[in-house]
Amino acid sequence: MDGDPAVEPELDSFSRTLPLPYRVALLFVLGVWAWGVNLHYLALAKIDVPTLIKYPHRASPRTDISHHRSTYRLALLLTIFLSVSLFIFWAFSHRNPTLVIYYDFLPISFLCLLFAIFVLPIRRFSQAGRVRFLAILRRVSIGGIAQAQDGKFGDILLADVLTSYAKVIADLFVSLCMFFETNGSATKRPDRGCGGQYLVPIIIAIPSIIRFRQCIIEYLRVRASNKRAGGIGSHGWGGQHLANALKYSSAFPVIIFSALQRNLSLDHDDIGLTETALYRCWLVAVFINSFYSFYWDVAKDWDLSLFSASRNSHMHAYGLRPRLYFPSKNFYYIVIALDLLLRCTWSLKLSPHLDHFADFESGIFLMELLEVVRRWIWIFFRVETEWVRNTTQAALGSPGQDDILLGDYSSGRDDSD
Repeated sequence: MDGDPAVEPELDSFSRTLPLPYRVALLFVLGVWAWGVNLHYLALAKIDVPTLIKYPHRASPRTDISHHRSTYRLALLLTIFLSVSLFIFWAFSHRNPTLVIYYDFLPISFLCLLFAIFVLPIRRFSQAGRVRFLAILRRVSIGGIAQAQDGKFGDILLADVLTSYAKVIADLFVSLCMFFETNGSATKRPDRGCGGQYLVPIIIAIPSIIRFRQCIIEYLRVRASNKRAGGIGSHGWGGQHLANALKYSSAFPVIIFSALQRNLSLDHDDIGLTETALYRCWLVAVFINSFYSFYWDVAKDWDLSLFSASRNSHMHAYGLRPRLYFPSKNFYYIVIALDLLLRCTWSLKLSPHLDHFADFESGIFLMELLEVVRRWIWIFFRVETEWVRNTTQAALGSPGQDDILLGDYSSGRDDSD
């Protein structure tokens, strides 16, 4: 053991190198890079992402920098600042537990800088993109969702990204909570009971609550549209939105049972259930959430036929669909398998009861990183699917783009995620 023996048990080796605030910052910066790569590759595949998300047209498209390059510039700026902050922190702390805890203001300062870069009206580094991002974030943060002509698809993408960052957002809260505690430090061993036993689980649940509310809003819009039309239209009665809302609500039992397990193991409180019974309930909840979400990714978000009777159709490769924008069919099969694996991993990571063990810190970070990667891959296929729906329907003279984004297509497939 190196450092002060009285402090050493507070920090595992991983946290001495990459404390919790830096892990949060790193995942946010990686998210910006990932979005830039999404925009870049999809543009190469002739998929117009700005049109799908209703991004305002640029005044001089031939001379203005491309969207992905603008995003890369912002990501590079954030990476430079993060690297400098990390090197300074390592130079001062030397992985010494006492010094790591003492210099907690360095990673917190970078988080403040990260926030400032996004909110300050700096003309360079994707100003229009940052302004649009903050506007969408304000709307979706309360469960709002735009109409199709105002950028509903962009709201859906961002809200789903927030569900993947649920644990990261909770870790951000934990970092700030520990920093502002009396005699606290943001870089000591993470205390995910900071602020109360149930506050962190509630924060983890907020992104799923946001998407749940969006799905209910979409259902109510369909009902109102049918009422005005005097009957059920081509968009159906809205059942797909209720099914989507049910998918997001399936995350709540995972979080609740996990929080109960954590508190039972820490405090040995009597809640009327044994630890074994709680574990079994949690395991059932994880199974339902993982496989329901996986089914929805494949069948609804990506419009693949793997779970339908048409999977053996001669019109397309087994389990896929007729129109594919990405070059290799094997790529789709690999991504389906990865999505199943990572969906199961992510459901485990929604569980707060796993993270009171210091030895799990590196594992928790790895699961958070894998979920960011899964969401990054998911966006490629989700945007491709939306583009296929729009271009196919327009070619057939069916409802246009706005109708598709509202779910108004006769196949009954849902556009929501």
